[in-house]
Amino acid sequence: MEKYSAYSLFKHALGHHENWQRQWRNPEPKKHYDVIIIGGGGHGLATAYYLAKNHGIHNIAVIEKGYLGGGNTGRNTTIVRSNYLWDESAQLYEHALNLWEGLSQDLNYNVMFSQRGVLNLGHTLQDMRDIERRVSANRLNGIDGKVLDVDGVRRIVPILNTSQNARFPVLGASWQPRGGVARHDAVAWGYARGADGLGVDLLQQCAVTGFEISGNQVQGVVTNRYGTIEADRVGCVVAGNSGVLAGYAGFELPIESHPLQALVSEPIKPVLDTVVMSNQVHGYISQSDKGDLVIGAGIDSYTGYGQRGSFTTIEHTLAAIIELFPIFSRVRMNRQWGGIVDTTPDACPIMGASPVENLYLNCGWGTGGFKATPGSGHVFAECLASDDIPQLARPFNLQRFYSGALIDEHGAAGVAH
Repeated sequence: MEKYSAYSLFKHALGHHENWQRQWRNPEPKKHYDVIIIGGGGHGLATAYYLAKNHGIHNIAVIEKGYLGGGNTGRNTTIVRSNYLWDESAQLYEHALNLWEGLSQDLNYNVMFSQRGVLNLGHTLQDMRDIERRVSANRLNGIDGKVLDVDGVRRIVPILNTSQNARFPVLGASWQPRGGVARHDAVAWGYARGADGLGVDLLQQCAVTGFEISGNQVQGVVTNRYGTIEADRVGCVVAGNSGVLAGYAGFELPIESHPLQALVSEPIKPVLDTVVMSNQVHGYISQSDKGDLVIGAGIDSYTGYGQRGSFTTIEHTLAAIIELFPIFSRVRMNRQWGGIVDTTPDACPIMGASPVENLYLNCGWGTGGFKATPGSGHVFAECLASDDIPQLARPFNLQRFYSGALIDEHGAAGVAH
């Protein structure tokens, strides 16, 4: 029997995916759909899949201005966890994590979900107090988590610099064993494949340039490729461009869009088998299955839509990462990039109805978008399938910014952004 190396198998799989992307069909759209979903990323495709699978709605179009999974879904650092502080967030992300655990089997497509655990480091006494509070809140919500001292951290990541003379001395950490990573674009492809098999039309290279609205009720969308396409309901799932589409519909959203910086290194042999995050240094790191070190940084202070790198932010993060992991000081950077983060004042998403009737919003996820993908699609599909907003989505309505019932996750969820 011929033997293959892990690298040759990976290259074969990657070539298969690239060939699949090139050959993906672009069907001629219908004149009218029950539901149009704007945005062919992970959340939009998951919504279409669950609408068809769970609610029996198959007359659906997903409209994507580029190619499927080519936006933020393909530009994130792939971390999956549910250890958020507030009940509303924790329950939504735990719902997503439960779906992650069976996602490859459900889609019959390997999304490469690896539950290697997530460490959130504490560097100060206040960090440790926050960690104890968050882990206690998680356990009250039935979410796995532990508080580790420095010896416990050292046992899990022996290559981490735990010297008390470090600029950011490690005092301990929170540990969620069920957290981990997944293959970002494979998630989008898996949902696309599943949705297509259920009869959903996937329209690529087609930008939405406006809405057809009559009497404050959405009637369809205007596109640059197919003109007007009518629909009974429209779901807007376009991440950092949500404010732009809201403008097309005549209202504003409490959202700012910022480039979020990240990078990967050259491939090296396996040395890091978990995810390490640090609030103080504003960075996080894991190692991919092909050996790259995947490093996430902070968001740029300015607003923008550029999906490109900003070396000032990267430089700060790398200095801190190298102090935490001196073993990586001579590893070369391979590439860097920026994703678009759409963040609300309370760092939590907006899910549910918009000021325009039958136009629904799913946006404002900040840095939590990827890990929420299955849960977001599952819950938002229920929003679009009926007039009743599901319980998990109700706290994340747009009205909270008028009533003041915010869910403030800033700095509470183990990262500073």
